[in-house]
Amino acid sequence: MADELFIPSDTNRKAIYEALWPQLQSVVAGESDTIANTANVMAVLKEAFSFLWVGVYYVAKDHSNQLVLGPFQGPLACTRIAFGRGVCGTAWKEGRTIRVDDVDNFPGHIACSSKSKSELVVPIRRNNEIIGVLDVDSEHLADFSEVDEHYLEQIADLLGKLNYA
Repeated sequence: MADELFIPSDTNRKAIYEALWPQLQSVVAGESDTIANTANVMAVLKEAFSFLWVGVYYVAKDHSNQLVLGPFQGPLACTRIAFGRGVCGTAWKEGRTIRVDDVDNFPGHIACSSKSKSELVVPIRRNNEIIGVLDVDSEHLADFSEVDEHYLEQIADLLGKLNYA
């Protein structure tokens, strides 16, 4: 595992993601605990980009048709989100990445924090089944681009390969 995180001083997000990618792989290499790995990945993303909130919601194992809060960095979060509800529940239901430039214009948006202005949610898959979502919120309108989608989808793939208990 990497002992220290290297974040380029460049403000170009693509350059930052590219510098982080091998470090993220190193962080999860050799560690079998999914919660520890996921928590560290969220910490890296929060530190590198200063997102308002970054975290994971997992499909609840109690068959309640809900997502349940996993490791995250940021302000207090919603604990459970119903299938098809809000950006996270919709990304899960539709099985696709959803980028929202202005959360106030997203029908049924769940305002866990009034500071959130834009959001990007990426399904996490394991063996072609959605097991959760990677959720990133920003205090800025239209803060996410195709670059964020591309790299956060790679990170979601990495999270999907972790050993889930």
